[in-house]
Amino acid sequence: MGYKNTRECLDALEARGELVRIDASVDANVEIGAIQRRVFQAGGPALLFNHVKGCRFPMAANIFGTRDRMHFIFRDTIDMVERLMKLKMNPMELLKRPWKYIGAPLTGYNTMPKRVSSGPIMENETSVSSLPQLVSWPMDGGGYVTLPQVYTEEPDNPGFAGSNMGMYRVQLSGNDYVPDEEIGLHYQIHRGIGHHHAQALHKGEPLKVNVFVGGPPAMTLAAVMPLPEGLAEIFFAGAMAGHRISMVKRDGGLPVPAQADFCICGTIVEGVQKPEGPFGDHLGYYSLAHDFPVLKVDKVYHRDDAIWPFTTVGRPPQEDTMFGQFIHELTADLVPSVFAGVHEVHAVDAAGVHPLLLAVGSERYVPYAEERQPQELLTNALGLLGNTQTSLSKYVLIAAREDMASGSSCHDIPGFFRHMLERVDLTRDLHFITRTTIDTLDYSGISLNQGSKLIFAAAGSVKRELGTELPSGIDLPRGFRDPQVFAPGILVIKGPKHRRKRDQQDPALDRIGDMLNTVRGIEKFPMIVVADDAGFTARDWDNFLWVAFTRSDPATDIYGVGGFTHAKHWGADKAIVVDARLKTYHAPPLDPDPEVEKRVDALGAKGGPLYGII
Repeated sequence: MGYKNTRECLDALEARGELVRIDASVDANVEIGAIQRRVFQAGGPALLFNHVKGCRFPMAANIFGTRDRMHFIFRDTIDMVERLMKLKMNPMELLKRPWKYIGAPLTGYNTMPKRVSSGPIMENETSVSSLPQLVSWPMDGGGYVTLPQVYTEEPDNPGFAGSNMGMYRVQLSGNDYVPDEEIGLHYQIHRGIGHHHAQALHKGEPLKVNVFVGGPPAMTLAAVMPLPEGLAEIFFAGAMAGHRISMVKRDGGLPVPAQADFCICGTIVEGVQKPEGPFGDHLGYYSLAHDFPVLKVDKVYHRDDAIWPFTTVGRPPQEDTMFGQFIHELTADLVPSVFAGVHEVHAVDAAGVHPLLLAVGSERYVPYAEERQPQELLTNALGLLGNTQTSLSKYVLIAAREDMASGSSCHDIPGFFRHMLERVDLTRDLHFITRTTIDTLDYSGISLNQGSKLIFAAAGSVKRELGTELPSGIDLPRGFRDPQVFAPGILVIKGPKHRRKRDQQDPALDRIGDMLNTVRGIEKFPMIVVADDAGFTARDWDNFLWVAFTRSDPATDIYGVGGFTHAKHWGADKAIVVDARLKTYHAPPLDPDPEVEKRVDALGAKGGPLYGII
């Protein structure tokens, strides 16, 4: 059976040698987050901080910090949940291999929450200001909950079946929030809580919200699980936990997990928004302060032995990367049943997840054609942009399975880029969607939540040989220099500092396209990226993906070598030029505090609690 609460889980990790207790006094303001990130990067253990300055509650981090640890925590249930997901894809499996699903009825039973009259969570009350005030990065606007389970129920259909539980950012302090009375609730577009909030606004009533922290680890996983709309996360939590989730029903309020460590109960009041942020986010930049709903706090509960689980985010990979990988393992076989014609997807973590989606689809619309071209692939790509969390993708690169070598995959990023660049017809296969919604955390667009998307499709035979050596005779406009080959078919060039306003193209990029059009052999490099630091960008694939796709908006920042527009279709004869410089309107990248890093170094020195770990 799975773990019922945080302490059970940590005790098991400690018995396995995968938890280190930190008895030194640490500061929740920047220091503790820096420790967690360093230990994660080192592949280190879970951490239990027993003495947090100014707070009586211990804090735990890096609980989900390795793939092996994720599998250990959910070892009792992962196989059955994977089988049940495959069963949804192919119900005939139950008839063919019934012995594999012997535990299926019990798993189904566990999905149903169990109503109880009381539980450990109801033992104590406290205040928001008494909770750990985690500040992950130097410019963060205040203390945050970073592993919250934000629970709401549909006003029109209350109850577990109409519930939503998501991991939405919660700001506990700072800015204009009234201490202990108000907290900030940041939820991005395309989130289930938004539907509940809209219903409450339509009915003219406040929306009840509970924020759970800790409890069964399966609840944390469920809060980040991209489930189809209408499937309650709390049901999935029971399946992953291996037991029914006990829920305490409060009079007039939403239910509370009996085994949670903390719960903040409150309501979103109509017409009240306040600035939330800044916050160092998982794209590797600060998300800036913007108006978001305010949660009016009613009660704050905690159990006797409460532990505050947390993580910090930043430029990938971070601990949340482990959630993404684990979710991919659970759901990979479901992709064809959710997206007809799509065989594989890869939301690229190094590029911040939503900015870049790689996919493999079928191209069967005209099987008798002499030369395959993207047709069904475009239907596939539009399906990806119209459903679930893949709808937030900014760049969708999709290839035909019929053209891919046996065993090849879009998870082989260098190989997939090579495949795409060899086959794409730049005059035909680039399809822009402009003035549309994009991820709230992506500042490359023309305004908050608004920018563009690009479908980059490739099918058919090889159309070009990709260059691996710098073409001779490259002449660049003033301010552009240091051209270098990053990978076959990809050039990186250093550009001058960006000085244009938002929603404006830069004529200097048109000029570089015109000048490169005269360079012999430039057609062997169909992708050219202009960056602030060519050496950094071309150092490795992680750097390249992060710079190229988090710092560009397709419609604004793609130019052409031989670019043209015909009947509202844009294409390029020889290459695309991606302006991946930091823009004047971008949020700043995350930079660590040198003094804090020195304190972390001391913990890793000989005799320190992290010696031999970091």
